[in-house]
Amino acid sequence: MKVTLFDFQKDALHQLRDRLMAARNFASSDNPQAIAFSAPTGSGKTIVMTALFEAILDEPDDQLEWPLDWQPQPDAVILWVSDMPELNEQTKLKIEGKSDRVYRVNQLIPIDSSFDAEHLAGGKVYFINTQKLGNDKLLTKVGDGRNWSIWTTLTNTAKAVPDRFYVVIDEAHRGMAGGKGAKEAQTLMQRFLLGFAEAGLIKMPLVIGISATPKRFMDLLEHAPHTVHKVAIPPDAVRLSGLLKDRILIHHPESATTAEMALLEEAARRWAQMTTAWANYCKEEGEQPIWPVLVVQVDNATANAVTKTSLTDALNVIESAIGRRLNEGEVAHAMHDTGDMDVGGRKVRKVDASRIDADKNIGVVFFKTSLSTGWDCPRAEVMMSFRRAEDHTYIAQLLGRMVRTPLARRIERDAALNDVHLFLPYFDTQAVTSVVESLHNVEDVPPSETGSSRNLVVLGRRAGMEDVFAALGELITYRVNATRAQSHFRRFMAISRNLTMDEIDDDAWDGAKRQIVEWMAAQIAAMKSAGQYDAAAQAITRVGLKTLAVKNGTGVAEPEADYHIDASDVDIDRLFEEAGRVLSHGLHMTYWQANADRDALDVKVEVIVLARQHSAMSAMESTAEKAFDALYDTHKKAIAKLKEQRRSHYEKLRLATAKPAEVPWHLPESIDFNRLPTDPQWDRHLYVESDGQFRAGLGAWEAGVLKEELAKPEVIGWLRNLDRKPWSLEIPYETGGDIRPMFPDLVIVGRVGADITVDILEPHDPSLADNFEKAIGLARFAERHGALFGHIQLIRKQASPAGGEHFVRLEINKAATIKQLLLITSNPQLDDLFAKLGT
Repeated sequence: MKVTLFDFQKDALHQLRDRLMAARNFASSDNPQAIAFSAPTGSGKTIVMTALFEAILDEPDDQLEWPLDWQPQPDAVILWVSDMPELNEQTKLKIEGKSDRVYRVNQLIPIDSSFDAEHLAGGKVYFINTQKLGNDKLLTKVGDGRNWSIWTTLTNTAKAVPDRFYVVIDEAHRGMAGGKGAKEAQTLMQRFLLGFAEAGLIKMPLVIGISATPKRFMDLLEHAPHTVHKVAIPPDAVRLSGLLKDRILIHHPESATTAEMALLEEAARRWAQMTTAWANYCKEEGEQPIWPVLVVQVDNATANAVTKTSLTDALNVIESAIGRRLNEGEVAHAMHDTGDMDVGGRKVRKVDASRIDADKNIGVVFFKTSLSTGWDCPRAEVMMSFRRAEDHTYIAQLLGRMVRTPLARRIERDAALNDVHLFLPYFDTQAVTSVVESLHNVEDVPPSETGSSRNLVVLGRRAGMEDVFAALGELITYRVNATRAQSHFRRFMAISRNLTMDEIDDDAWDGAKRQIVEWMAAQIAAMKSAGQYDAAAQAITRVGLKTLAVKNGTGVAEPEADYHIDASDVDIDRLFEEAGRVLSHGLHMTYWQANADRDALDVKVEVIVLARQHSAMSAMESTAEKAFDALYDTHKKAIAKLKEQRRSHYEKLRLATAKPAEVPWHLPESIDFNRLPTDPQWDRHLYVESDGQFRAGLGAWEAGVLKEELAKPEVIGWLRNLDRKPWSLEIPYETGGDIRPMFPDLVIVGRVGADITVDILEPHDPSLADNFEKAIGLARFAERHGALFGHIQLIRKQASPAGGEHFVRLEINKAATIKQLLLITSNPQLDDLFAKLGT
């Protein structure tokens, strides 16, 4: 793969691998198998399938770390079925762009009306769409020079290679158009599952169905005899990955209005702002330029015009808002019912929806409804719709196509670049609420936070707090299960390679390989000195054979003397390559080359024995973990100075461990926030809106504790520590054997003389079952890092002896309290500590 897979994509591929291994052993037309793969919109389902195709036709990508029992099928046949030719073209282009194994000439083949073959050839990926499969289509007929109908071709292929003919049904976009076309497409899709006896099509033995939710493909499977294996990507995993925009901001009037051009003008200004922001970010970070697109959804045609919307007025308004004339080629449209247009002396060229993202000259796109299918445009940052409120289902579907992040990652420095904007002049507050509800119910919409622009805001650092943010940057936070755990071997090799690539340590990569060769040699020597090596080596190089002699006439079998033969070079080489997959990064060859003066067979056998010896591999894993930590600590200051995109690679490697990872607490320049315009204003928050204010609806306990804190003269700032943000203060705790993160509600900053103090406050309901477990988590955090903080308090509201209620605080950042907390095992014991030590 030419791209790094996200953790959730790797997890999905591991599940697909397991389901395929189970399914393909039994696949036949009489015992058909189906894998229902649900991949939420925006999760990169084509990327996942491309990696799977590589594993089937070639080898699994090294980053997958698949077990050795996977057997590639170089002669397998893959057929990708969708209901639109443009979707197939887009999929083909993505596979070509992302794969470094499935891309050869004539390996990706669209099936057109001229296709005629007895069966599909092995080692290839074919594409077909249901529009070519109707009874009146050339592909389904024989005669006039055609020897085989497509149905016969598929049947022949399924009968010849039932365990290696993969029919992939792309259901992720089906049905958006609705009506008769969608129904016909579904019927044609079902033929692959149910068979079509009249045309000679048997049930396809091995089908993979891709859909946005499990329900869609399961509906297609209704009445199908297939054994179903399910794989699902969790929507939350997609949201947390940074692959999608964090938020969809809807701009609308309080009541429906006819001032549509005023909102278009505002949309154009927003587009210009986003263009400038992206230009600044890309320049500072050394990224390829991102050119945002303004997408304008116009009304339907009239008797005399291609659209009821005045395109001339729209272009005039856009140019007025951005303060310049639009460039030649900057305006395009994707309306099917006309070609290139002249609008007020400007050429508006027609462009296929699937080509918009790749054409960097395009900045403004007019369309009607066609962009809801066949289109992924991560550059689409702003959308304006002239549609009425009753069309809100189209709006929901369209947003599903425009929330990909342009760089396929979340932007740390400028939270505004993680937003996408939608302007709706004909939607009042109630209609917008309906849109938001639709976004939660329509299965084609990704799991981004959605709401009115009145509520979703961006907060920047409060002026004059530079020394406070510098002090906070010296503190420690944790990241729990933030990244899929990797082998420490792979982590060490990856950080070494990156340090050399980034010119931080020119010898890191070669040095790491030298170190690992030394570790390997030491483990092999230890096995030899312990007398464990020879038997293991002989089991590889010698093959024991038994012979039974059957006497003619009696049928009695008698054993003959056992004997041994040498393993063939081919077998040794295969085992050597398998060992290389265990070690990763070509280390089997590195060791072999380092011992080039020795017998090649002996060296290969050493590597094979080592890779099979669990205790030796575990010992090297432990050594590699220590080596990774030492290398990271040596270079962490240089790593911190890298550009954001490169720095994120090190961050992922740092967190790719089963243990909670301790990291510096880095707070960004801006953060996103959700509040109501009517929420109370609070003084001294570290992040504020553009008007210098901070508004938030806090819970009663948080508000009460905060009022007590703000009454203290030494308090100069505070932070509402939101859950599960990339910047959150996160503390691990253990519950039921699992390690989970907690996010204390309030961080309070004080100034005492020249010193800055930082307190962690957690108002917590004592009735919750996890109360004592979180208290222990805070105690362990205080034990390790308490010297960096002032107060670390668990707080609850209790009845006061004098009447009424008051807040009781358990001060955890004391050695005596920590000692007692680490001994408790229940909430009643925590209650006792509150009664004894709470103030």
